[in-house]
Amino acid sequence: MAVEHETGSGDALTTGRSELAVTFLAQDEQPAEGVARKLAGYLSGATRSLDLALYDVRLTPPQSEIFATALAERAAAGVSIRIAYDADKPEAPLWERGTDPAPGGTGAFIQSLGHPWRRIGGRKLMHHKYIVRDAELPGARVWTGSTNMTDDAFALQENNIVEIASAEIAGYYRRNFEEMWREEDFEKSGRFDTPEVEILHDGEMLRARLLFSPGRGPAIDYEVARRVARARRRVRICSMLLNSGALLAALTDVLREGRVMVDGIYDGTQMRGVLHQWRDVPQNRWKITAVEDIIEAAGLIGKKSTPYQPDTPHDFMHNKVLVVDDTVITGSYNFSHSAELNAENILLLESPALAERYSRYIDHLIGKYRDHSVKPFGS
Repeated sequence: MAVEHETGSGDALTTGRSELAVTFLAQDEQPAEGVARKLAGYLSGATRSLDLALYDVRLTPPQSEIFATALAERAAAGVSIRIAYDADKPEAPLWERGTDPAPGGTGAFIQSLGHPWRRIGGRKLMHHKYIVRDAELPGARVWTGSTNMTDDAFALQENNIVEIASAEIAGYYRRNFEEMWREEDFEKSGRFDTPEVEILHDGEMLRARLLFSPGRGPAIDYEVARRVARARRRVRICSMLLNSGALLAALTDVLREGRVMVDGIYDGTQMRGVLHQWRDVPQNRWKITAVEDIIEAAGLIGKKSTPYQPDTPHDFMHNKVLVVDDTVITGSYNFSHSAELNAENILLLESPALAERYSRYIDHLIGKYRDHSVKPFGS
Protein backbone atom coordinates (compact mmCIF):
# COMPACT_ATOMS: atom_id res chain seq x y z
CA MET A 1 0.00 0.00 0.00
CA ALA A 2 1.26 3.44 -0.87
CA VAL A 3 0.01 5.42 2.10
CA GLU A 4 1.84 4.42 5.25
CA HIS A 5 3.30 7.86 6.08
CA GLU A 6 5.95 6.39 8.37
CA THR A 7 3.49 4.46 10.46
CA GLY A 8 4.21 0.93 11.52
CA SER A 9 2.89 -1.91 9.42
CA GLY A 10 1.37 -5.12 10.67
CA ASP A 11 4.93 -6.49 10.90
CA ALA A 12 5.57 -4.34 13.97
CA LEU A 13 3.00 -6.34 15.89
CA THR A 14 4.71 -9.64 15.24
CA THR A 15 8.33 -8.63 15.85
CA GLY A 16 7.70 -7.19 19.30
CA ARG A 17 8.92 -3.69 18.41
CA SER A 18 5.49 -2.22 18.95
CA GLU A 19 2.08 -3.18 20.28
CA LEU A 20 0.23 -0.70 18.06
CA ALA A 21 0.34 -0.17 14.32
CA VAL A 22 -1.60 2.20 12.10
CA THR A 23 -2.32 2.06 8.39
CA PHE A 24 -3.62 5.13 6.59
CA LEU A 25 -5.70 4.88 3.43
CA ALA A 26 -6.39 7.56 0.82
CA GLN A 27 -8.32 7.61 -2.42
CA ASP A 28 -6.46 5.97 -5.32
CA GLU A 29 -3.30 5.48 -3.26
CA GLN A 30 -3.63 1.76 -2.54
CA PRO A 31 -5.43 -1.07 -4.35
CA ALA A 32 -8.42 -2.70 -2.70
CA GLU A 33 -6.71 -6.08 -3.08
CA GLY A 34 -3.75 -4.87 -1.06
CA VAL A 35 -5.94 -3.94 1.89
CA ALA A 36 -7.83 -7.23 1.57
CA ARG A 37 -4.54 -9.14 1.77
CA LYS A 38 -3.49 -7.11 4.80
CA LEU A 39 -6.78 -8.07 6.44
CA ALA A 40 -6.28 -11.71 5.48
CA GLY A 41 -2.84 -11.62 7.07
CA TYR A 42 -4.38 -10.40 10.30
CA LEU A 43 -7.05 -13.11 10.22
CA SER A 44 -4.50 -15.82 9.44
CA GLY A 45 -2.73 -15.18 12.73
CA ALA A 46 -5.70 -16.43 14.78
CA THR A 47 -5.20 -19.69 16.67
CA ARG A 48 -8.24 -19.81 18.94
CA SER A 49 -10.99 -17.33 18.00
CA LEU A 50 -12.12 -14.52 15.73
CA ASP A 51 -15.01 -12.23 16.71
CA LEU A 52 -15.99 -9.82 13.94
CA ALA A 53 -18.36 -6.89 14.55
CA LEU A 54 -18.92 -5.36 11.12
CA TYR A 55 -21.26 -2.69 9.84
CA ASP A 56 -20.79 -2.91 6.08
CA VAL A 57 -19.37 -5.93 4.24
CA ARG A 58 -19.70 -5.82 0.45
CA LEU A 59 -16.65 -7.09 -1.39
CA THR A 60 -16.23 -8.02 -5.02
CA PRO A 61 -13.70 -10.50 -6.42
CA PRO A 62 -10.86 -10.88 -5.71
CA GLN A 63 -11.35 -9.13 -2.34
CA SER A 64 -14.32 -11.33 -1.40
CA GLU A 65 -12.38 -14.51 -2.15
CA ILE A 66 -9.37 -13.32 -0.15
CA PHE A 67 -11.57 -12.56 2.86
CA ALA A 68 -13.64 -15.75 2.60
CA THR A 69 -10.59 -17.95 2.07
CA ALA A 70 -8.78 -16.52 5.10
CA LEU A 71 -11.80 -17.24 7.30
CA ALA A 72 -12.31 -20.73 5.84
CA GLU A 73 -8.68 -21.65 6.47
CA ARG A 74 -8.92 -20.53 10.09
CA ALA A 75 -12.17 -22.45 10.58
CA ALA A 76 -10.53 -25.58 9.15
CA ALA A 77 -7.72 -25.13 11.67
CA GLY A 78 -10.24 -25.19 14.51
CA VAL A 79 -10.56 -21.45 15.11
CA SER A 80 -13.96 -20.38 16.44
CA ILE A 81 -15.45 -17.68 14.18
CA ARG A 82 -18.43 -15.46 14.97
CA ILE A 83 -19.69 -12.56 12.89
CA ALA A 84 -22.10 -9.88 14.17
CA TYR A 85 -23.48 -7.38 11.69
CA ASP A 86 -25.95 -4.51 11.53
CA ALA A 87 -29.51 -5.80 11.24
CA ASP A 88 -31.29 -2.86 9.71
CA LYS A 89 -30.05 -0.08 7.49
CA PRO A 90 -32.10 2.98 6.51
CA GLU A 91 -33.43 3.06 2.98
CA ALA A 92 -31.99 6.55 2.59
CA PRO A 93 -29.15 8.24 4.46
CA LEU A 94 -30.26 10.44 7.34
CA TRP A 95 -27.37 12.86 7.28
CA GLU A 96 -28.85 15.20 9.88
CA ARG A 97 -28.62 12.32 12.36
CA GLY A 98 -25.09 11.41 11.41
CA THR A 99 -26.09 8.25 9.57
CA ASP A 100 -23.29 6.61 7.63
CA PRO A 101 -25.25 5.10 4.73
CA ALA A 102 -24.62 1.61 3.47
CA PRO A 103 -26.54 -0.23 0.76
CA GLY A 104 -27.89 -3.68 1.43
CA GLY A 105 -25.97 -6.87 0.77
CA THR A 106 -24.01 -7.31 3.99
CA GLY A 107 -26.32 -9.94 5.46
CA ALA A 108 -26.46 -12.10 2.36
CA PHE A 109 -22.69 -12.08 1.99
CA ILE A 110 -21.96 -12.87 5.64
CA GLN A 111 -24.51 -15.67 5.74
CA SER A 112 -22.99 -17.17 2.59
CA LEU A 113 -19.65 -17.61 4.38
CA GLY A 114 -21.02 -20.44 6.51
CA HIS A 115 -19.77 -19.25 9.91
CA PRO A 116 -21.97 -18.50 12.96
CA TRP A 117 -23.57 -15.09 12.54
CA ARG A 118 -26.08 -12.84 14.22
CA ARG A 119 -28.01 -9.82 13.04
CA ILE A 120 -27.64 -7.14 15.70
CA GLY A 121 -30.67 -4.91 16.10
CA GLY A 122 -31.21 -1.58 17.81
CA ARG A 123 -32.82 1.81 17.33
CA LYS A 124 -29.88 3.10 15.33
CA LEU A 125 -26.88 1.36 13.76
CA MET A 126 -24.46 -1.38 14.79
CA HIS A 127 -21.66 0.70 13.33
CA HIS A 128 -18.54 -1.11 14.61
CA LYS A 129 -15.67 -2.17 12.37
CA TYR A 130 -13.59 -4.30 14.71
CA ILE A 131 -12.15 -7.82 14.78
CA VAL A 132 -10.97 -9.40 18.03
CA ARG A 133 -8.35 -12.12 17.60
CA ASP A 134 -7.62 -14.78 20.24
CA ALA A 135 -9.19 -12.82 23.09
CA GLU A 136 -8.58 -15.77 25.44
CA LEU A 137 -4.82 -15.74 24.92
CA PRO A 138 -1.95 -13.50 26.09
CA GLY A 139 -1.24 -12.61 22.45
CA ALA A 140 -4.73 -11.23 21.81
CA ARG A 141 -5.12 -8.52 19.20
CA VAL A 142 -7.71 -6.08 17.86
CA TRP A 143 -8.26 -4.61 14.39
CA THR A 144 -10.36 -1.43 14.54
CA GLY A 145 -10.69 2.06 13.09
CA SER A 146 -12.96 3.65 10.51
CA THR A 147 -12.60 1.17 7.64
CA ASN A 148 -15.62 -0.83 6.51
CA MET A 149 -15.14 -4.10 4.62
CA THR A 150 -15.96 -2.78 1.15
CA ASP A 151 -14.03 -2.18 -2.05
CA ASP A 152 -14.73 1.56 -1.81
CA ALA A 153 -13.54 1.77 1.79
CA PHE A 154 -10.32 0.01 0.82
CA ALA A 155 -9.51 1.99 -2.33
CA LEU A 156 -11.61 5.17 -2.66
CA GLN A 157 -11.98 6.52 0.85
CA GLU A 158 -9.71 8.12 3.42
CA ASN A 159 -9.67 5.74 6.40
CA ASN A 160 -7.39 4.52 9.14
CA ILE A 161 -6.84 1.02 10.50
CA VAL A 162 -5.53 0.55 14.04
CA GLU A 163 -4.09 -2.79 15.15
CA ILE A 164 -3.41 -3.28 18.85
CA ALA A 165 -1.64 -6.20 20.53
CA SER A 166 -3.02 -6.08 24.07
CA ALA A 167 -4.87 -8.81 25.92
CA GLU A 168 -6.48 -6.18 28.17
CA ILE A 169 -7.82 -4.05 25.33
CA ALA A 170 -8.88 -7.14 23.38
CA GLY A 171 -10.77 -8.26 26.47
CA TYR A 172 -12.82 -5.08 26.50
CA TYR A 173 -13.70 -5.49 22.83
CA ARG A 174 -14.63 -9.12 23.49
CA ARG A 175 -16.88 -8.00 26.38
CA ASN A 176 -18.66 -5.59 24.05
CA PHE A 177 -19.00 -8.29 21.41
CA GLU A 178 -20.46 -10.76 23.92
CA GLU A 179 -23.07 -8.22 25.01
CA MET A 180 -24.33 -7.84 21.46
CA TRP A 181 -24.04 -11.53 20.61
CA ARG A 182 -26.01 -12.58 23.68
CA GLU A 183 -28.86 -10.09 23.25
CA GLU A 184 -28.83 -9.88 19.42
CA ASP A 185 -29.28 -6.19 20.14
CA PHE A 186 -26.85 -3.42 21.05
CA GLU A 187 -29.08 -1.19 23.17
CA LYS A 188 -27.58 -2.38 26.47
CA SER A 189 -24.04 -2.70 25.21
CA GLY A 190 -21.04 -0.65 26.25
CA ARG A 191 -22.26 0.25 29.72
CA PHE A 192 -18.86 -0.13 31.30
CA ASP A 193 -15.79 1.99 31.83
CA THR A 194 -12.26 0.95 31.05
CA PRO A 195 -9.08 2.15 32.75
CA GLU A 196 -6.16 3.57 30.84
CA VAL A 197 -3.97 0.87 29.38
CA GLU A 198 -0.28 1.36 28.61
CA ILE A 199 0.95 -0.20 25.40
CA LEU A 200 4.25 0.08 23.57
CA HIS A 201 4.56 2.24 20.47
CA ASP A 202 7.84 3.21 18.82
CA GLY A 203 9.79 2.30 21.92
CA GLU A 204 7.70 4.49 24.21
CA MET A 205 4.66 3.79 26.35
CA LEU A 206 1.38 5.01 24.89
CA ARG A 207 -1.69 5.51 27.10
CA ALA A 208 -4.92 4.21 25.60
CA ARG A 209 -8.49 4.59 26.78
CA LEU A 210 -11.45 2.84 25.15
CA LEU A 211 -15.14 3.71 25.27
CA PHE A 212 -18.22 2.17 23.66
CA SER A 213 -21.60 3.61 22.78
CA PRO A 214 -24.50 3.57 23.28
CA GLY A 215 -23.63 2.68 26.88
CA ARG A 216 -21.11 5.49 27.18
CA GLY A 217 -22.32 7.64 24.27
CA PRO A 218 -22.92 10.83 26.29
CA ALA A 219 -19.59 10.35 28.06
CA ILE A 220 -17.81 10.09 24.71
CA ASP A 221 -19.40 13.30 23.45
CA TYR A 222 -18.46 15.08 26.66
CA GLU A 223 -14.90 13.74 26.74
CA VAL A 224 -14.17 14.70 23.13
CA ALA A 225 -15.53 18.24 23.62
CA ARG A 226 -13.71 18.60 26.95
CA ARG A 227 -10.36 17.69 25.42
CA VAL A 228 -10.87 20.12 22.53
CA ALA A 229 -11.89 22.90 24.93
CA ARG A 230 -8.71 22.34 26.98
CA ALA A 231 -6.33 22.11 24.01
CA ARG A 232 -3.12 24.03 24.55
CA ARG A 233 -1.37 23.73 21.21
CA ARG A 234 -3.42 22.30 18.37
CA VAL A 235 -6.68 20.76 17.26
CA ARG A 236 -6.44 18.94 13.94
CA ILE A 237 -9.62 17.67 12.31
CA CYS A 238 -9.80 14.72 9.92
CA SER A 239 -13.48 13.81 10.03
CA MET A 240 -16.15 13.11 7.46
CA LEU A 241 -18.71 15.16 9.38
CA LEU A 242 -18.87 17.70 12.20
CA ASN A 243 -22.29 17.16 13.77
CA SER A 244 -21.87 17.09 17.54
CA GLY A 245 -23.26 20.18 19.23
CA ALA A 246 -20.78 19.85 22.10
CA LEU A 247 -17.84 19.60 19.70
CA LEU A 248 -19.04 22.53 17.60
CA ALA A 249 -19.39 24.66 20.74
CA ALA A 250 -15.90 23.71 21.92
CA LEU A 251 -14.35 24.46 18.53
CA THR A 252 -16.16 27.79 18.38
CA ASP A 253 -14.77 28.79 21.78
CA VAL A 254 -11.24 27.69 20.94
CA LEU A 255 -11.28 29.63 17.68
CA ARG A 256 -12.75 32.71 19.33
CA GLU A 257 -10.00 32.72 21.93
CA GLY A 258 -7.33 32.22 19.27
CA ARG A 259 -5.02 30.37 21.64
CA VAL A 260 -4.40 27.19 19.64
CA MET A 261 -4.04 26.23 15.99
CA VAL A 262 -7.16 24.64 14.48
CA ASP A 263 -7.06 23.16 10.99
CA GLY A 264 -7.87 20.01 9.06
CA ILE A 265 -10.07 18.35 6.49
CA TYR A 266 -13.64 17.08 6.25
CA ASP A 267 -15.99 15.89 3.50
CA GLY A 268 -17.45 19.03 1.95
CA THR A 269 -19.98 17.24 -0.25
CA GLN A 270 -21.43 15.07 2.49
CA MET A 271 -21.45 17.96 4.98
CA ARG A 272 -23.50 19.95 2.49
CA GLY A 273 -26.24 17.33 2.83
CA VAL A 274 -26.16 17.69 6.60
CA LEU A 275 -26.57 21.46 6.48
CA HIS A 276 -29.45 21.09 4.05
CA GLN A 277 -31.23 18.74 6.44
CA TRP A 278 -30.57 20.98 9.44
CA ARG A 279 -32.54 23.79 7.82
CA ASP A 280 -35.67 21.71 8.40
CA VAL A 281 -34.86 20.99 12.04
CA PRO A 282 -35.33 24.16 14.15
CA GLN A 283 -33.21 23.00 17.07
CA ASN A 284 -30.29 22.33 14.71
CA ARG A 285 -30.28 25.60 12.79
CA TRP A 286 -27.71 27.18 15.11
CA LYS A 287 -25.29 24.49 14.01
CA ILE A 288 -25.38 25.77 10.42
CA THR A 289 -23.86 29.08 11.44
CA ALA A 290 -21.45 27.34 13.79
CA VAL A 291 -20.16 25.02 11.06
CA GLU A 292 -19.83 27.88 8.57
CA ASP A 293 -17.89 29.99 11.07
CA ILE A 294 -15.59 27.11 12.06
CA ILE A 295 -14.79 26.23 8.45
CA GLU A 296 -13.97 29.85 7.62
CA ALA A 297 -12.00 30.60 10.78
CA ALA A 298 -9.95 27.40 10.67
CA GLY A 299 -9.61 27.30 6.89
CA LEU A 300 -10.77 23.69 6.83
CA ILE A 301 -10.35 21.83 3.54
CA GLY A 302 -13.48 20.15 2.16
CA LYS A 303 -13.02 17.05 0.03
CA LYS A 304 -15.23 17.07 -3.06
CA SER A 305 -16.66 13.56 -2.92
CA THR A 306 -19.42 12.04 -5.03
CA PRO A 307 -22.95 12.87 -3.78
CA TYR A 308 -24.34 9.78 -2.10
CA GLN A 309 -26.40 7.31 -4.08
CA PRO A 310 -26.42 3.54 -3.53
CA ASP A 311 -24.93 2.89 -6.98
CA THR A 312 -22.33 5.69 -7.13
CA PRO A 313 -18.69 5.48 -6.00
CA HIS A 314 -18.53 5.97 -2.25
CA ASP A 315 -15.37 8.07 -2.18
CA PHE A 316 -16.01 9.83 1.12
CA MET A 317 -13.35 11.36 3.35
CA HIS A 318 -14.43 8.71 5.85
CA ASN A 319 -12.03 9.17 8.79
CA LYS A 320 -13.29 9.99 12.27
CA VAL A 321 -10.13 11.52 13.71
CA LEU A 322 -9.14 14.41 15.95
CA VAL A 323 -5.60 15.20 17.01
CA VAL A 324 -5.71 17.29 20.18
CA ASP A 325 -2.23 18.26 21.32
CA ASP A 326 -0.57 14.83 21.68
CA THR A 327 -3.78 12.78 21.82
CA VAL A 328 -5.26 10.93 18.83
CA ILE A 329 -9.01 10.32 18.98
CA THR A 330 -10.20 7.73 16.46
CA GLY A 331 -12.47 4.76 15.88
CA SER A 332 -15.82 4.10 14.25
CA TYR A 333 -17.45 7.02 16.08
CA ASN A 334 -18.64 9.92 13.91
CA PHE A 335 -18.72 13.15 15.91
CA SER A 336 -22.51 13.32 16.00
CA HIS A 337 -25.48 12.89 18.32
CA SER A 338 -26.46 9.78 16.37
CA ALA A 339 -23.14 8.15 17.23
CA GLU A 340 -24.05 8.41 20.91
CA LEU A 341 -27.01 6.11 20.18
CA ASN A 342 -25.26 3.79 17.72
CA ALA A 343 -23.04 0.86 18.65
CA GLU A 344 -19.61 2.48 18.25
CA ASN A 345 -16.11 2.34 19.68
CA ILE A 346 -13.62 5.13 20.19
CA LEU A 347 -9.97 5.13 21.22
CA LEU A 348 -8.17 7.99 22.95
CA LEU A 349 -4.46 7.42 22.35
CA GLU A 350 -1.98 9.68 24.14
CA SER A 351 1.38 9.61 22.39
CA PRO A 352 3.47 12.42 20.88
CA ALA A 353 4.89 10.03 18.29
CA LEU A 354 1.52 8.70 17.19
CA ALA A 355 0.02 12.19 17.13
CA GLU A 356 2.82 13.29 14.80
CA ARG A 357 2.14 10.36 12.47
CA TYR A 358 -1.52 11.25 12.26
CA SER A 359 -0.56 14.89 11.81
CA ARG A 360 1.63 14.04 8.81
CA TYR A 361 -1.26 12.07 7.32
CA ILE A 362 -3.57 15.07 7.78
CA ASP A 363 -0.96 17.29 6.12
CA HIS A 364 -0.88 14.86 3.20
CA LEU A 365 -4.65 15.00 2.76
CA ILE A 366 -4.79 18.78 3.10
CA GLY A 367 -2.16 19.08 0.38
CA LYS A 368 -3.95 16.57 -1.81
CA TYR A 369 -7.35 18.28 -1.72
CA ARG A 370 -6.49 21.94 -1.07
CA ASP A 371 -6.69 23.05 -4.70
CA HIS A 372 -10.14 21.50 -5.17
CA SER A 373 -11.63 22.22 -1.75
CA VAL A 374 -15.39 22.72 -1.59
CA LYS A 375 -17.56 24.28 1.09
CA PRO A 376 -20.94 22.91 2.20
CA PHE A 377 -22.61 26.31 1.99
CA GLY A 378 -23.00 29.04 -0.59
CA SER A 379 -23.01 28.60 -4.34
